[in-house]
Amino acid sequence: MTAAARVLERIVATTDFHSSIDQATGMLDHLNRVRTTSLIADCGDFFEGSGYYRLGGGAIERAVLTELYDVLAPGNHGWPHHFEPDLHALTVCANAVDDASGQPLFDRLRIFTVGGRRVAVTAVISPDAFGDIPTRQRQGHRVTDPVRAVREVMLSHHHEADAWVLLSHSGFVNDLALAAECPFLDIVFAGHCHSEHYAPEPVGDTLVVKGKELGAGYALAEPVGAGWAAHTCTFPTAYATWPKALAPAARQAAALREKLNAPLGLTAETYRGTVPDRHQVLAEVAARLRTGLRADAVLLNDTVLRPQPLGMVLTFGDLTAIEPFANQLTHASVPDAHLGDPAGLIAYLTERVGPLVTAPSPLPAGLRTVLTTDFLAENFLGGRTHQAGFSLGQAVRHVLTDSPTSHERQPR
Repeated sequence: MTAAARVLERIVATTDFHSSIDQATGMLDHLNRVRTTSLIADCGDFFEGSGYYRLGGGAIERAVLTELYDVLAPGNHGWPHHFEPDLHALTVCANAVDDASGQPLFDRLRIFTVGGRRVAVTAVISPDAFGDIPTRQRQGHRVTDPVRAVREVMLSHHHEADAWVLLSHSGFVNDLALAAECPFLDIVFAGHCHSEHYAPEPVGDTLVVKGKELGAGYALAEPVGAGWAAHTCTFPTAYATWPKALAPAARQAAALREKLNAPLGLTAETYRGTVPDRHQVLAEVAARLRTGLRADAVLLNDTVLRPQPLGMVLTFGDLTAIEPFANQLTHASVPDAHLGDPAGLIAYLTERVGPLVTAPSPLPAGLRTVLTTDFLAENFLGGRTHQAGFSLGQAVRHVLTDSPTSHERQPR
């Protein structure tokens, strides 16, 4: 049932689901129950981040979005999926354009009737988030200034709407600043940042609010009097079941779960019964890679790994939860701007991707190449020189199980 065929009273917005299929039952059940009276929106990064995506290629996530959601903002994870016909029809974005023509890549807004008001829903992705998309996926695309783009959309369509709602894949702090520059916005649903800041926080008459990530919760906004009210909620899980319309997706999830439960080896005693500290794991990975591959240096960013509790046995699901993005290891050139300046290179990368692990530490002054991930090589360094021949996940498995990686086999 389309939004036009329902009597909508509120807006429900999720963000940064990251293919968290194991945590999805409560979310899916609740969205299905409230959908008759709620506009369902997402603020980006619905894809990538678990073994379900690695094995299923996004088919489950696509089924969920097309069945339950009305409008989407694109995120840096899963960017190409928003160009698939079914999802492109649901996606809005005010500031993503074709690099050559300047034409919008998506519809710039949709208008829905919520609580008797004509509500314009638009979206933005910040330049920083856009820069996190692998270069090959965003080739021929670019983003414009979010504030200017939102203002232009409002000026072009101000006569068509009574209220303005923004789905933002920019980060909560950036959204506070954007709200101050765009006081005509009633609600900003935030995403991308994975912070503990959920609010709602008022900026003038605008409310900025973010739901909990990874399928744990949502943000809700509804008309109250002449204005709007907003708050955050946790998805109920008691007695939750997958909606009947998603039965094929539920069966696919069950089949993938069996593969994800495949054992890879006994967990190393150091990490058994813990949530491994990702910096510690990467430090051990970097040291082993440098020795094993005789690399001049190894450079990795902390955020390439995710926290995951480990038991006696490491499963494929555990490994893909810890290293969810299938990073390949590659040798890369140090950018010309930082040749002879390793401290400057570290500062440049830390500002863009967060804390780093290097081996050796500090990096040597004459460094010209590093062993790193394909993501860092393509987006922030001088490009690949040659592949290392295996993945970061294999190296992480080696550390977590003290098992050899040269003949690793993964479920398919």
